[in-house]
Amino acid sequence: MFYYLFTYLNKFGFPGAGMFQYISFRSGLAIITSLIISMIYGKKIIRYLQKKQIGEVVRDLGLEGQYQKIGTPTMGGIIIIISILIPTLLFAKLHNIYVILMIITTLWLGIIGFVDDYIKVFKKNKEGLSGRFKIIGQVGLGLIVGLTMYLSDDIVIREKPILTDSIKSELSIIKPLSSNIENIEEIGVKSTKTTIPFVKSHEFDYAYLVAFLGKYKQQAAWFIFIIITIFIITAVSNGANLTDGLDGLATGVSSISVITLGIFAYLSGNIIYSSYLNIMYIPKISELVIFASAIIGATIGFLWYNSYPAQIFMGDTGSLTLGGIIAVFAILVRKELLIPILCGIFLMENLSVMIQVAYFKYTKRKYGEGKRIFKMAPLHHHYQKLGYPESKIVIRFWIIGILLAIVTIITLKIR
Repeated sequence: MFYYLFTYLNKFGFPGAGMFQYISFRSGLAIITSLIISMIYGKKIIRYLQKKQIGEVVRDLGLEGQYQKIGTPTMGGIIIIISILIPTLLFAKLHNIYVILMIITTLWLGIIGFVDDYIKVFKKNKEGLSGRFKIIGQVGLGLIVGLTMYLSDDIVIREKPILTDSIKSELSIIKPLSSNIENIEEIGVKSTKTTIPFVKSHEFDYAYLVAFLGKYKQQAAWFIFIIITIFIITAVSNGANLTDGLDGLATGVSSISVITLGIFAYLSGNIIYSSYLNIMYIPKISELVIFASAIIGATIGFLWYNSYPAQIFMGDTGSLTLGGIIAVFAILVRKELLIPILCGIFLMENLSVMIQVAYFKYTKRKYGEGKRIFKMAPLHHHYQKLGYPESKIVIRFWIIGILLAIVTIITLKIR
């Protein structure tokens, strides 16, 4: 909104209006605005939820400090969603297809999570929204994202950007940190290529999987891409949901992942840096830096109240939304194959539950008595059972998340 206003005012020489052409400037404003909203208005929302007695329903898991959480306000994901959307609407280019998809993702999964929390809190149903309806919602979002990437003419890539003499001369008078250098004409192509780590070519085309189909392989590749998109969105959003079991855990881990993806968005959307790093150039993708900045401010502000001991929980309203945002963001910047590294915490939480359930069923069928590998799943509860303090588990998971983020970033040059 402000981008369009100040772009118009810039035509009349309005002082400072030209600053809104810079992504770095608008990103800074997005972080500050989302931080203010989440910290100041977040407190008012917490008081409102306390007044309405919208508190957490805690199951008896035999964990230390568990009963201290009873009555703590939940559905705090509302704070995160508001703190993301308002700065995005204010400072991003709202005609950008990538921004539109991220707004849809935020609202779509936010509504699903809100309904789940509403059933738990107001209907007193601990099971919440049926898992079948959650899956349907996640599959629906996957179809929207996948089909949009297939059909939209605005979503293109250049596998290896080349700086021609004409572009170089134009770059000589343009600062590298300006928006995403939109006045440079770069022809992109529709492609199912994505980034794959630790290989020399650094790109993988889903069409390779269906090469035997000949001239139909490209259409089939998009079908595979959409299926993978659905799987990734479902897996990552559920992984974030499982991770949201300790004060500040999901919030901190999600923030780390978004910072990393924001870096990828900026590098991939800037022809200079993508050419220098020899990575895929994605025109207009750098506008997602504004969205990522809003998330960073929102999660940091929410962490002010969500850190141990938590004054509010994000609930499924927040965890499903953050997980879905990370998944869709990674898909849009063509880094979805890096998710097992970047979102390693979510992966471990998911796998711990799957392994625990599978092993229990196997041993019960074979020996007549179910056995467990972990003391409790998801994984963070296992460490609680071992006697580790909650705050120590959270900080150590954050540290692991940071290390995984660093490894993810350096895959740009490790081939």
